[in-house]
Amino acid sequence: MHYLRPVFTGILLLAVFARVTAQVRDEHGLIAAGAHLQTLGTGFEFTEGPVADKKGNVYFTDQPNNRIHKWDARTGKISVFAAQAGRANGMYFDKKGHLITCSDESNQLWSFDKRGKAAVLVKDFGGRLLNGPNDVWIAPDGGMYFTDPLYKRSYWKRDPVSQQDGEHVYYLSPDRHSLTKADSLLRKPNGITGTRDGKKIFVADIGAGKTYVYTRSGNGTLTGRTLFVSQGSDGLTLDEKGNLYLTGKGVTIYNKSGEKIGHIPVGTGWTANVCFGGKDRQLLFITSGTAVYGIRMNVKGM
Repeated sequence: MHYLRPVFTGILLLAVFARVTAQVRDEHGLIAAGAHLQTLGTGFEFTEGPVADKKGNVYFTDQPNNRIHKWDARTGKISVFAAQAGRANGMYFDKKGHLITCSDESNQLWSFDKRGKAAVLVKDFGGRLLNGPNDVWIAPDGGMYFTDPLYKRSYWKRDPVSQQDGEHVYYLSPDRHSLTKADSLLRKPNGITGTRDGKKIFVADIGAGKTYVYTRSGNGTLTGRTLFVSQGSDGLTLDEKGNLYLTGKGVTIYNKSGEKIGHIPVGTGWTANVCFGGKDRQLLFITSGTAVYGIRMNVKGM
C-alpha cells in the first residue's frame, strides 16, 4: 500500500459532523431511530484498530503515520495517545487497562501503559519473525489470540519473505509465557473477536472470503471450527445480542444464525474496522480510509 502524507498535523481534532445519504439496511431496529452516519474525525491517512476503554473513549490507529489516537467520549475531541506506535494495527485492552497492539513495524505484539509507554510482549515465534500481527482479542482469563497474515509493508527493513510456515492464529497464555498456534489452516486470517464468556471465537479469513466460529476450551485450545458466513472481513465486533458486524464494503451485520440482517454503507472505499464506544456503549465507531465515523445504535457492544 502506498501512503501519502497526512493532512492532520495537530494534537487535537474537533469532531466534524456530516450525514451520509447512502441507504442503510436495518431489518431488526438495531440502529437508533433517526440516526445517521456521522463523521467524527478526518484528515488521517488510513484509520484502523478501534477499541473502547472502560469509559467509552475509543482508541484507533493511523498506521501510515505511526500514531494511536484517542477519541474522547465526553467531548468528541481527538488527541494523540502515542506518536511512536510501532505501526500499530488491531488493538484490545487487557484487564489492567493496558492497550495491547499488533505493531507490525517489527512484527511484534506490544503493550502500552496508561501514559503511552510501550513494552514488547511478543517479539517472534520459534526464534523467527512473525509475518505481522494484525488483530488481537483477549479472553476473560487473560489469554490472547492474534492473527498473523503477511502484508508486505513499505516501511519494513526486513526481508519481506515470510519466516513462518504459514499465516496463522496464535495464542498467548494468560501468564504470557507460552505462545502456540491456535489454527494453522486458514489462508489469510485477519479480524478476530470473541463472546463475553470467552466460549466462542470468530475469525475472519479474508483470503478465503469466509468467517469461522470456534469453541474455546479451558486451556485456550480452539476446536470445532465451523463456517459462520461466506464473507471475509478486515475487523469485526459483536453486540450484546450476539450479532456479528463485518467490515469491508461498509459494515454488514449478521445474527447468531449467520443470517444477514443489516448493512451500513460507508462511502469512502474500504471500511477497515469497527467497535462499540461512547459513554453508554451505543455508538458504533467505524474506521474507514482517512476518517472515523459513528452511528447511534439501539444495542450496546458485547
